[in-house]
Amino acid sequence: MQIFHKTNFDFVSKRRIFLTLSVIIILGGILLIPILGLDYGIDFEGGIELAVKFEKPINTERIRSAVSEIGIQGAEIKSFGAESQYVIRIKKSTNPISNIVDAINKATPESEMTLLKVDEIGAKIGTELRNQAILAMIIAFVLMLVYIAFRFEFVYGLGAIFAILHDIVMTFTVALVLHKSGIATLEINQTFLAAMLTVIGYSINNTVIIFDRIRENIGIMKGKPFINIANTSINETLSRTIITVTTVLLVLITLIIFGGPVLLPFALIMTLGTLLGVYSSIYISSSFIIWFQERKERKKSLKNA
Repeated sequence: MQIFHKTNFDFVSKRRIFLTLSVIIILGGILLIPILGLDYGIDFEGGIELAVKFEKPINTERIRSAVSEIGIQGAEIKSFGAESQYVIRIKKSTNPISNIVDAINKATPESEMTLLKVDEIGAKIGTELRNQAILAMIIAFVLMLVYIAFRFEFVYGLGAIFAILHDIVMTFTVALVLHKSGIATLEINQTFLAAMLTVIGYSINNTVIIFDRIRENIGIMKGKPFINIANTSINETLSRTIITVTTVLLVLITLIIFGGPVLLPFALIMTLGTLLGVYSSIYISSSFIIWFQERKERKKSLKNA
């Protein structure tokens, strides 16, 4: 399905402007991390997990509001098992368990709550989870670099990794600002990292599509400057990019509106990553390959001179 036919938008001529802008934002984001600080979720910082049962089903927002009123923010509340059973996960707090139970019972007088169990999530477990998550991202990077190096050339793999790093840092920067400004709660937890890993997968997918078209056009457009080949390839994959992005965004926007606070962080990060993935595929990874090829051609010209 083609939305646009034979487009000839000059994407790559402005690549230096966009690349400079990206570098400025990335450096700003790196500087913001020690200034604003990072907020880890229960998964990585440790906390308490309560399993509770009500006489009849209760809206989870009522439980969250009750917990918030006694000064506990960022609680994770999920249903499990029977329809009226819930898991409440909170960070370590000065509030004793009895205060939490009393606050919830006060907010839900029509349905008495029974505390089934209380588990403590230690800081050591959180540190192990955090290290495993970082290791998972490193392994993902290495495997994708190897895959692209074998499918195309090693320089293409470097261009893809460069684009992925761009997407991760940019997404992380925007998420940090949104979180610290109070617009959205985006603590660093397993959901956050799952979304970031999904962003990596989406970003590499769009990049590989453009690289594949570049490889095809190198054989078709022999003798043409590489910058023209890259621009033509981006235009030829434009329809597919727009259709894919629009479809993904429709699902993500639905999750943002109707998914509730549990799914909101994942949907927001994925939305940011989806948009940035398209941007990086066009202006970052392709620009890197163009820079490398132009440098290679200049060296060849100097050698033959």
